[in-house]
Amino acid sequence: MSKKVLIISASPRKGGNSDLLCDQFLAGAKEARHDVEKICLQEHKINYCLGCGVCNNTHKCVQKDDMASLLDKMVEADVIVLATPVYFYTMDAQLKTFIDRCVPRYTEISDKDFYFILSAADTVKKNLTPAVEGLRGFTRDCLEGTKEKGIIYGTGAWQKGEIKDLPAYKQAYEMGKKC
Repeated sequence: MSKKVLIISASPRKGGNSDLLCDQFLAGAKEARHDVEKICLQEHKINYCLGCGVCNNTHKCVQKDDMASLLDKMVEADVIVLATPVYFYTMDAQLKTFIDRCVPRYTEISDKDFYFILSAADTVKKNLTPAVEGLRGFTRDCLEGTKEKGIIYGTGAWQKGEIKDLPAYKQAYEMGKKC
């Protein structure tokens, strides 16, 4: 059965290592005949959350940027991939800002399968634990009925494109085929 797969790439650089892993996941998911869309956050205007609380009652943000349309896509998806480079042990600012802005409709982002893609220059996988726990805090603790289906650890990739020579590159493709 075909699924609607949404890939959120938080890489600030097009063709960066986490972005390349997203492309591999996308290729695998397309081969499995899923309906796949990749969103590059760096191509969208997403302001910081103002913490005003208006959305708690209205379920709409007062800010006029690209976030409302991205939330529509999240609500419609069956599978969501969150991808980020890891800087100083956690997700990058682009993904954190995106997650913070999910407040207006987070109760509608339910019963989804989630995959995480992380890339880092660090070669020690356990050093990515804080980033994974941040993603789990959002998906497991804030969203209803979600399932964590897999994590790609793209460790040991510092320079742009280095991920192509590491096992995570093929793993992302294979995980996309099985989503």
